[in-house]
Amino acid sequence: MFYTIKDTRAALKNGQITSEQLVRNSIETFNKDKSAPIPLNAFIEMYDDAVAKAAAADKEISDARKKGADALDKLFAEKPLLGIPFANKDNISAKGHRLTCASKILEGYIAPYSATVISRLEAAGAIPLGRCNQDEFAMGSSTEYSCYGPTRNPINREFVSGGSSGGSAAAVAANQALFGLGTETGGSVRLPASYCGIYGLKPTYGVLSRWGVVAYGSSLDQVGILGHTPQDIAEPLSLMCGADTFDDTSADLPDGKSLGNLTALSDAEFSALKIAIPKQFLKTDGADAEVIKTFEETRAWFTKKGAQVDEVDIPVLDAAIASYYVIALSEAASNLSRFDGIRYGLRVDNGQGYDELYVETRSKGFGPEVKRRIIIGNYVLSEQFSGDTYKKGMTVRARIQRDVADVFKKYDIILCPTCPTAAFKLGAKVDNPLEMYLSDLYTTFVNLARIPSVNVPSGRKSKDGMPIGMQFAGAMFSEKKILQIAQNWENDHPDVGVPVKD
Repeated sequence: MFYTIKDTRAALKNGQITSEQLVRNSIETFNKDKSAPIPLNAFIEMYDDAVAKAAAADKEISDARKKGADALDKLFAEKPLLGIPFANKDNISAKGHRLTCASKILEGYIAPYSATVISRLEAAGAIPLGRCNQDEFAMGSSTEYSCYGPTRNPINREFVSGGSSGGSAAAVAANQALFGLGTETGGSVRLPASYCGIYGLKPTYGVLSRWGVVAYGSSLDQVGILGHTPQDIAEPLSLMCGADTFDDTSADLPDGKSLGNLTALSDAEFSALKIAIPKQFLKTDGADAEVIKTFEETRAWFTKKGAQVDEVDIPVLDAAIASYYVIALSEAASNLSRFDGIRYGLRVDNGQGYDELYVETRSKGFGPEVKRRIIIGNYVLSEQFSGDTYKKGMTVRARIQRDVADVFKKYDIILCPTCPTAAFKLGAKVDNPLEMYLSDLYTTFVNLARIPSVNVPSGRKSKDGMPIGMQFAGAMFSEKKILQIAQNWENDHPDVGVPVKD
């Protein structure tokens, strides 16, 4: 099996393997896993047209091969991901396929169009394999809040995969897909990447179009990418990025197209780096000893390679997670009001009028965590509180954006752990919402500041043998730089992002 996009593309070009074989292998693994005593449950279902699309890609490759090497090179220059299968999160629309956000309330819903990120990947020849499990409406940090049951960690199935993009992360880590799409509101790509021991990027807000992605917190949401290497993230990013007329919040990424061939920084460039470590994240409260130790080793790696590493004071970060949940839950309450049992999805009608239909559908359609967040969001937005709590949350956010931007006037990246802990056992936090929310302690400031950040697998394990991740966060639109630094990390630690091998 080929573990990277580069290796798989080479194998497809020279006929070592076919796209149909890749897709059928994933389907076979999926079907086998469904009947396993402890299923991984990364994919919810495989798309019924994936094999046909793979066969069409194989024909394109075969026809070009008959014309000679130049024709083959031209084909892959035009479609660099031709025949490459990828995993899709269940809140990203793929035309003609079910889209449920892992919720009963969208039971039976079929996406009428594809999200821009899906369309752009398909234009580059990539093949959507199927939809992956997630926390319901992307609300969670463990992929336990799903109507399809939890996704388990492929390294140890007694542990969570992280969330809310846990299905995509587990699929990539288990080598059921070469790369995967997830979404982020407060850490939902980086956190499962950390728990599953792979790379995961949250881009700058607007770099990837949100058209066709079901909204949770609109001012925070962003599509992210999960992969085995920085290059496996950079290449899909280069093909999906750019302004979209369907999304007014979308933006062009400078040098985005050059990411298709990611290169590490030279020794001279690396030694010129300035690394900021927020003092607020040096507190050990709630952080596992293994995470702190791994962080210090990562810090030492930067110093050893000649980078300047300084501790900086950003006091407002202490309020980041509180500000995040005030804003995110308020926006969630507003966004999810559209799920009413009338327009699409589940409909529970007892014939007593629209109000009862609305109440019954939402009561039976939403799970407990989604209900909790809607209730909190509506409480914050209620007349007697919105003038105080919500506005204060927005004020803190503005301060975070300003203070973090000031840090990047002097420094290239902010370095900190991705999560306070490694993956925990299933059920350990599911009934303790506050403890679950604190899993996002180090990630939410990135979403509030609208900057990019990448999780890098450290290669270190917790006492339970689970992966530990670190994150490199950069200034807005600095995806190229943080991915280059991640590539330096990959070059010095070549085995950290490899998938789980059965």
